[in-house]
Amino acid sequence: MVDGLTGETVELLQAMIRNACVNHGTEDSGQEVRNADTLVDFLGMSAGSIQRFEAAPGRVSIVARLEGTDPDAKSLCLMGHTDVVPVNADGWLHDPFGGELIGDEVWGRGAVDMLNQTASMAVAFRHLANSGFRPKGDLLYFAVADEEAGSAYGAQWIADHHPEAIAADFVLTENGGLHSGDSVRPAISVNIAEKGVAWRRLRIKGTPGHGSMPFKADNALIKAAAVVQRLTDYRPPARFSELWPERVERLGLDPELKAAMLNPDSIDEILDAMPRSSAAPYLHACTHTTFSTNLLRGEDMKANVIPDDVELQVDIRTLPGETADDVGAHLQAALGDLIEDIDVEVIMNDPSSISRADTALWDALARSIAKPFPAAALSPQMIVGFTDARIFRSMGSIAYGAGLFSPDLDAADFSSRFHGHNERIDTESLRLSTDLWVDVATDLLG
Repeated sequence: MVDGLTGETVELLQAMIRNACVNHGTEDSGQEVRNADTLVDFLGMSAGSIQRFEAAPGRVSIVARLEGTDPDAKSLCLMGHTDVVPVNADGWLHDPFGGELIGDEVWGRGAVDMLNQTASMAVAFRHLANSGFRPKGDLLYFAVADEEAGSAYGAQWIADHHPEAIAADFVLTENGGLHSGDSVRPAISVNIAEKGVAWRRLRIKGTPGHGSMPFKADNALIKAAAVVQRLTDYRPPARFSELWPERVERLGLDPELKAAMLNPDSIDEILDAMPRSSAAPYLHACTHTTFSTNLLRGEDMKANVIPDDVELQVDIRTLPGETADDVGAHLQAALGDLIEDIDVEVIMNDPSSISRADTALWDALARSIAKPFPAAALSPQMIVGFTDARIFRSMGSIAYGAGLFSPDLDAADFSSRFHGHNERIDTESLRLSTDLWVDVATDLLG
């Protein structure tokens, strides 16, 4: 039996998982209106305290606000997205949309990414509102649609059309709060930066023909296969961000290996020798521009028709300082002569972003985390995915990916649950995160 604020978080998280707001990247998917309605009912605030925004039918985001007593005081926004990625139920041990509490874990799509935090933020916000908390600056709760597909019907749409509704000096969102280091020098991650996202659509041209005569055919699918292979084989050189030394320091390596990980000429050899099940994919992504071909489409493809038009979608993640021109240069280097038969279209092109760590929000996080973990230090990190924090940074906000999870939660195992099978979160982590939002808001705005 889980009770108190943690019990509220568990129940709200279960309800949000069961709403199955699955975002396939199309305008009519997601249908986050279901989670928006659930959250509005849960918050129980007057209509004037909650704003609803509908960027497209069913793509609803909400903003709840506790007005500050001092118009000159800094404001804080607790932001969580309400959509989840698609799921292959055959790979799961339990119903991915059942929201079951099994042992001390809540199972379901979104339990990690990021309905656990969206729910715990709502619980913390309602608790503060109901307790009579009067913040100096505004306290916002922003439950937003469409983060998983790039924010066109969520945070980006609201930033473009109603920026005043979400403007805040400080923002807390996904995803930090994992423990690293040892008992002598424990550290808890706070994500202050993220790589850029440069999704590209590659349209490969060929010549149509009959499948019975493939000899010397100009088959767009065959060329697409070569494109995929060249992108897979492409190895751009390693490059380190200003946060990489901090990341390496927290790995607890011996001096020789540590030096090799800090050397761009030797790091690839180290990563190549590490098993797939290790942290190698993450560490590689921290230090390289990456290319992942994840979608293939063809017009009117049929078994006996040589295709003349094939589309690939490539997920490219860029390092700090890289521009759209740099992405084009990478594609030219990777594809060589094949680039002549390819039309490249930009889907997304958001650069890497970073927030300062010398802020009042950082200090409030440090004091709040010290309550349950007095020996822990905050560790500033760069994440390799994207979040809606990038949109707030472009608006001038200080935005951190934060949270607080159980020290028993293995970081590598936790990371594997993002967009993976058997996504789940333990109730101790839900308790710690819920308490963290209450403590930070009280510390910063009280």
